Amino acid sequence: MIDTALEVAREAGDLLLERFGRLTGAEIARKGPRDLVTAADRDAEALIARRLREAFPDHGLLAEEGAGADHGDGPVWVVDPLDGTTNFVHGIPAFCVSLALVEGGRPVLGVVHAPALRQTFWGAPGQGAYEGDRPISVSVTPMLSEALVATGFAYDIDRLADDNLDNLAHLARRTRGVRRIGSAALDLAYVASGRFDAYWELYLHPWDVAGGAAIVLAAGGRITDFRGGDDWLFGKHLIASNGMLHDEVRRNLQPLKNL
Repeated sequence: MIDTALEVAREAGDLLLERFGRLTGAEIARKGPRDLVTAADRDAEALIARRLREAFPDHGLLAEEGAGADHGDGPVWVVDPLDGTTNFVHGIPAFCVSLALVEGGRPVLGVVHAPALRQTFWGAPGQGAYEGDRPISVSVTPMLSEALVATGFAYDIDRLADDNLDNLAHLARRTRGVRRIGSAALDLAYVASGRFDAYWELYLHPWDVAGGAAIVLAAGGRITDFRGGDDWLFGKHLIASNGMLHDEVRRNLQPLKNL
């Protein structure tokens, strides 16, 4: 299944690269004031859905752009065909394809493929994590003051009580630095590979996090929701870390108001 997922992610990545920097205005639409979708998103998702259904006809499919909406009790592929659409539209190469197989509400394998960056991350909890063919693991940074962390923001940040801005200001003063790449899947892959020591975000969807989260867990990291529990795949808020910093990061985040 990992081999097939890697192959499918690379095929979709090739399709995205063919369109990167070549989109016309007619190929870009809005799902919201800041939430963009392109013809490339939809074409990549159609390719992925077709390939996964051919390879695994008994598996469900949950995909961002609606090619599948099955998240029942059996194995389900959770797909983001283009994570980082805003970057893609603006010609920034930090975008990726994210695939995960979820069973029993937990991702059991994940692939995050960033074609323009030539980076492919994959792994399965209990079986290890890799960047290409190189084993990876989370960092061993023991102190928040030495940590490089990442976050992101909801598209409708101007209308939310939990806008994450207080968290950004608070952690920026207590860490080595805070980064905002614009792709949750890449943020998680970078935690898995030790580039980032921790990552947190609010108002997430399963397709944003499933693939990268599987790789973090495979790389020895820790993931919880903001309350320290396990409701992070469908619960809309997530903290991922190297494990050593996890509780300290969580203590420094504001209590949730609405989520």
